[in-house]
Amino acid sequence: QVQLVESGGGLVQAGGSLRLSCAASGRTFSTNRVGWFRQAPGKEREFVAAISRSGVNTHYADSVKGRFTISRDNAKNTVYLQMDSLKPEDTAVYYCAAHPTSSVAGIATDLRDYDDWGQGTQVTVSS
Repeated sequence: QVQLVESGGGLVQAGGSLRLSCAASGRTFSTNRVGWFRQAPGKEREFVAAISRSGVNTHYADSVKGRFTISRDNAKNTVYLQMDSLKPEDTAVYYCAAHPTSSVAGIATDLRDYDDWGQGTQVTVSS
């Protein structure tokens, strides 16, 4: 099992930027694929971005493509989500999730493909 702690959320105006961090401890983080998900009030949790254990592959939801960038530093056991050109509809609690995998390049976009989750960090974008 790996423990995940998100940070970096906050209140920002539309058009602004935030960088979320997901710090991991426990199981060797470099063997995990990682995803970011978000959940707005009254809505289901949805996929945002994913990165393979090696970092060579990434994938984004259409709603954030071109605005968000996922990256990882396995030496620091941390995954990042750089969010630029934020919109009010990006307002949500953001969660990171991890799952061990033997695939160096594999990614997953379904929340059911992840075992370990952080507690979430609130992102609020004002208009």
